[in-house]
Amino acid sequence: MSTLPPRAGRRCHNALNPLHSCVYFSPDLGKEFAELGVDDASRVYFAARGAALGAAGAGTVTATFYNFNHDLVARHLPSVWSEITPGAALDARLRTADSTLRRVLGEETVASPEMAEAAGLALRAAEACTRHARPLYAAHADLPVPDEPHLAYWHAATLLREHRGDGHLAALLSAGLDPLEALVSHTATGKGMAPRWILATRGWRRTDWDAAVERLRERGVLDAEGELTGTGTALRAELEEATDRMDAAPYEHLGADGVARLTELGRGFLFAAASAGAFPEDLVGKG
Repeated sequence: MSTLPPRAGRRCHNALNPLHSCVYFSPDLGKEFAELGVDDASRVYFAARGAALGAAGAGTVTATFYNFNHDLVARHLPSVWSEITPGAALDARLRTADSTLRRVLGEETVASPEMAEAAGLALRAAEACTRHARPLYAAHADLPVPDEPHLAYWHAATLLREHRGDGHLAALLSAGLDPLEALVSHTATGKGMAPRWILATRGWRRTDWDAAVERLRERGVLDAEGELTGTGTALRAELEEATDRMDAAPYEHLGADGVARLTELGRGFLFAAASAGAFPEDLVGKG
């Protein structure tokens, strides 16, 4: 029996996750990697996010990232590891988190008691995350916690993000959604990444997208206009509820008051970051 209000853990995750993700949209990430000899945007992303796994090959990263075309991943991995070590990639990512958060939140917020409080709460929640069947979380859980509160907060948000993400992949598999069907159906909710961003960054072609749309129509998930049907809406809702169930432990561990406070603090940081231009304006939507 849960001690939390319905979807409290999901709301908390939704407040923390984007602040982790903003690093991948930061121009600082490209600059850091370019100085180390890596300047292709996809190459930078796979190295930055995948480095916790070690010098992983394309198969491992395709499996753990889920929604990327394997052909795109294989163009960059494992060859990128001849240009940069995983340790150097992790250091560059952490430097990016530092400079990006200082810029989008401001030095006063970065050094505030609220940031230190949020870091403590998020790390406490992460104490209850589990490694089994969660490879991307488990890899990040083996990394040291940074000393500075804003980086400790970012690190904890990373742990919570990847923990939920690993569980979400299990839910997608159980629901019978392949990588592109997962993206198409999420976009149809109006909350997912816009198709132009998916096609530009995930390695899929428009013909792949259209084929996934057709498969979802045949399954009754999408209607003729590409909108979610009642069946599709129920499917996406169950996916999130299944993910909630697999991701409940960190938030139950933190407790209702702690989750509410962490959500409040996280939303404040997220609003400030978004107002400072931390995310592309056209990132989310159906267009």
